[in-house]
Amino acid sequence: MAFNIGDRILVKTIVPTGHCRTPYYLRGKEGVVETDIGAFRNPEELAYHRDGLPEKKLYRIRFEQSDLWPDYHGSYSDKLVADIYEHWLEPVAKERA
Repeated sequence: MAFNIGDRILVKTIVPTGHCRTPYYLRGKEGVVETDIGAFRNPEELAYHRDGLPEKKLYRIRFEQSDLWPDYHGSYSDKLVADIYEHWLEPVAKERA
């Protein structure tokens, strides 16, 4: 599934065993696709000396700090940006958007 800039996404809450490149604190959180970075070999597979194929799309996702941290006291305009591979993302359900 490909995402477009501006799409609202949800980071999956899966807890895989082994190497993982998606920060735990982002799992289950909503964000917005900021950039489509391109397709790359999967680093979660490369960590085990596999070929990392097929390539996975990598996106830059923007999160509101206040959505990540319940007690966040910084500026309302503060953001966190993370690069996350497509297999960790799903679209936000229409009723949630």
